[in-house]
Amino acid sequence: MEKYIKLNPNDNVVVAIDDVKAGEVVCGIAAAEDIARGHKMAIVEIPEGENVIKYGYPIGHATETIKPGEWVHSHNLKTNLSSTLEYTYNPKLNEIPVTRHDTFMGYVRKNGEVGIRNEIWVVNTVGCVNGVSNAIVEKAREKYGDMVDGIYNFVHPYGCSQLGEDHENTQKLLAGMVRHPNAAGVLVLSLGCENNNVDEFKKVLGEYDEDRVKFFICQEHEDEVTEAVEVIGELAKYASTFKQEEVPASKLVIGLKCGGSDGLSGITANPLIGRISDIMVANGGKTVLSEVPEMFGAETILMDRCETRELFDKTVDLINNLKEYFLSNGQPVGENPSPGNKKGGITTLEDKSLGCTQKGGTSDVKGVLLYGEKATAPGLSLLQGPGNDIVAISGMMASGCHIILFSTGRGTPVGSPVPTVKIATNSDLANRKPNWIDWNAGRLIEDKEMDSYAEEFFKYILDVASNKVKTKNEINGYREIAIFKNGVTL
Repeated sequence: MEKYIKLNPNDNVVVAIDDVKAGEVVCGIAAAEDIARGHKMAIVEIPEGENVIKYGYPIGHATETIKPGEWVHSHNLKTNLSSTLEYTYNPKLNEIPVTRHDTFMGYVRKNGEVGIRNEIWVVNTVGCVNGVSNAIVEKAREKYGDMVDGIYNFVHPYGCSQLGEDHENTQKLLAGMVRHPNAAGVLVLSLGCENNNVDEFKKVLGEYDEDRVKFFICQEHEDEVTEAVEVIGELAKYASTFKQEEVPASKLVIGLKCGGSDGLSGITANPLIGRISDIMVANGGKTVLSEVPEMFGAETILMDRCETRELFDKTVDLINNLKEYFLSNGQPVGENPSPGNKKGGITTLEDKSLGCTQKGGTSDVKGVLLYGEKATAPGLSLLQGPGNDIVAISGMMASGCHIILFSTGRGTPVGSPVPTVKIATNSDLANRKPNWIDWNAGRLIEDKEMDSYAEEFFKYILDVASNKVKTKNEINGYREIAIFKNGVTL
């Protein structure tokens, strides 16, 4: 097996898929120095100021002349990103017809939506009740845990002392949780005096099923823990009436995420996730791609796939508004990638983005969502949100994602309220951290072919959706939320 891969005929670098020692011949050229797995090597001379090309696109420019065989990284490569841009709509559409009719076993709710778990969720309107919710869930599990798939609460510090968009974001995220069909029953737990009190929160939540959603205001009860546990008992009894039934895969909404990326992310795991996105589109299902800052440098690929001019304009706003967010806070738009990303071989944000956006597959963009908006259009949607792992997966969950497909080259234990499938980009990580990793995409550069392996992986995803398989985040009990914040705290 070759130790390198050239991703596009126009590239002037190759990527090491195994450690290369100085003097080893790579692509007909002797490596001038040791080059670690996932890192780049020049295969032609790249003059100072010229673009470095990977995936067929610029990932930045050389800060000095780079000789063939030399390592290409932060010491001689710099991002081209700087500020907002004007864009032209050049549609390159790829309509994927609905030709598949896969199914899974799900829980059909009263409103016709389908859950893949039959759980009770305690949703706190404010951080002041975090401790109370912990106590409630502990006791509720003892009494009613065998009636449902699980009883969970999700702590956060917000819901009060917030203004404007921050307060709205908190309400939208929590409302998305309350509506999520993986929760057969929901206890909305309030303190009583917070900005996001029950009356105000109901305005954002809108219509709800009174059998499925109960509200509990702690200040109005003498023994809030005991009394709230009894309410959860009512919810558990209601939840236990749901039984699994066969439903089409078109009912699924799948989030597409990467975190702790490395130089193999855009070669193994992210393209594999992209294939799953296309399979979901062929089923008439929905997929959601977020992490907008990790589209910077690759955004035109997505813009050209927007089905309509209106969606293109929304995508331009999505990109430029997040750039303005960085610039308004005095931060450069190309500061990402993280130290771990760089250690794994990713040098610039363009380098990272061209790998990240592959999670969206090849289909047309059918929707562009603001933070907290629900995915409704069949096909691929783009969702407003940052790259931060927990904030991004929380936003996807609030948009209705049943499952998050989460690629990682460095490894991470993080999990969302919904099953979060960790996909290793390399076999070393999969073998070292089996307690975190659910699937090994590293085999794509070893002994697996993409088409058949994608089908194998999709079958696994349907097993997760059918509650036949628990993801590692579920087994470990790792379920977190984080809410996007950009303003003052009173």
